Amino acid sequence: MSRLDSMMRRLAAQRDGLEWGKARVDGIAGDCLDMGLGNGRTYDHLREIAPERRIWVIDRALNCHPSCVPPERDYLEGEAEDMLRKLAGTGAKVVLGHYDFGFGVKEKDVAEAARLSPLIAACMAPGGVLVSGQPLVGFKQVRGPETVAPDRYFFYLT
Repeated sequence: MSRLDSMMRRLAAQRDGLEWGKARVDGIAGDCLDMGLGNGRTYDHLREIAPERRIWVIDRALNCHPSCVPPERDYLEGEAEDMLRKLAGTGAKVVLGHYDFGFGVKEKDVAEAARLSPLIAACMAPGGVLVSGQPLVGFKQVRGPETVAPDRYFFYLT
């Protein structure tokens, strides 16, 4: 598979996964969390599909498209571990989370996701959904939308 085809498959999995997750948490009180803002595409999609929810955003640095800058009160800038602890300390409860942190080295990314999983769990509300590009630990993995290949994205319930 070409890198272009792989990227298109990943972006479709993100979109379909977020919409699947959003439908599963309708009626459950709580916030959204975008872990890894990047250029802001996923955050922008969350704003569109969940306009009624607060959307927390964590990233090392603000480098997104100008139209996708989150409100200052919702943006936690810094290392993931510190920002997840800070978010948990606010008492916020997340019902829909998207995990997209990464260094671009598979082994390192998988290890980081496993290390951060307990900190993510501390921010999640019961009945929540996690949509992730990396395998997480300590959550109940479920089959996501039928449009997403099982090895392309990971889906969890909290």
